Amino acid sequence: MSMRIITPGEIETKDLHQFIVGAIAPRPVAFASTMDENGVANIAPYSFFNAFSSNPPILVFSSNRTVKNNTTKDTLHNIQKSKEVVINVVNYSMVRQMAIASISYPASVDEFEKAGLTPVAADLVKPFRIKESPVQFECKVQDIHTLGEHGGAGHLIICKVERIHIAEDVIDHRGRIDPHRLDLVGRLGRAHYVRASGAAIFDVYQAPGNIALGFDQLPASVRNSKILTGNDLAQIAGQYEFPTQEMITKLKKEDTLISNLLAQHGEDKQACIEVLHQNAKYLIQTGDAQRAFALLILAEEIS
Repeated sequence: MSMRIITPGEIETKDLHQFIVGAIAPRPVAFASTMDENGVANIAPYSFFNAFSSNPPILVFSSNRTVKNNTTKDTLHNIQKSKEVVINVVNYSMVRQMAIASISYPASVDEFEKAGLTPVAADLVKPFRIKESPVQFECKVQDIHTLGEHGGAGHLIICKVERIHIAEDVIDHRGRIDPHRLDLVGRLGRAHYVRASGAAIFDVYQAPGNIALGFDQLPASVRNSKILTGNDLAQIAGQYEFPTQEMITKLKKEDTLISNLLAQHGEDKQACIEVLHQNAKYLIQTGDAQRAFALLILAEEIS
């Protein structure tokens, strides 16, 4: 595939910014609530944000200097003064209100009122929680790292979580957060967002403590399949052992389609292999990678 080469410093910062945020996505949104020294509340969203530690519980977001005029934001000023912040998550039901709060209102303006959001007193810090947010983190700011003095430069704000508030209706019967109920939004480039619920959610389970076979252990005919994609092959390479001979023998005897194919493979070996790979792909897509692996080993025996 053809690649475009971009070297920072050789294009305008605003264009570099869009390439970065377009490629590093989706990003969670920190809806940061702060309070200035006069008690004026401020809320603003930041998508340069993530969790970085569980013990101690640390969240980090960046309040960047504006590219256009190299100014800093009220959130940064307030945090420098108070060393406190509430980080609220943003779900789909409040994303438009979040967008209003992203407008650069004067420091004296209360964005809660502008965005139609409800301030709720926090337990351990002065800034308000946002009632409409399904998860709210009360934080003490541990440190602020300034990354530069020019437009676009970030200030990494390192926050230690002191208390978490989670809406009961996003917690399932096992006591875990249900992503479909939470219905978060993620930030992409420009005006693009993504909704993290429904068909957009899928599971990828690979136990990190178990040693999988890996691509290098797969037969060449499997690795070089014209039918299986990289994701398909990864589900085979993610298995922990090869199919047993017993499994392969059982497959030959009990699957009519397979037994017929094997009986006929002398007539058109390549066609038989392709059909086996197609069937393996179907099994992978329906969640039976182990049986698919056995089919692929059968195809390898034919080749």
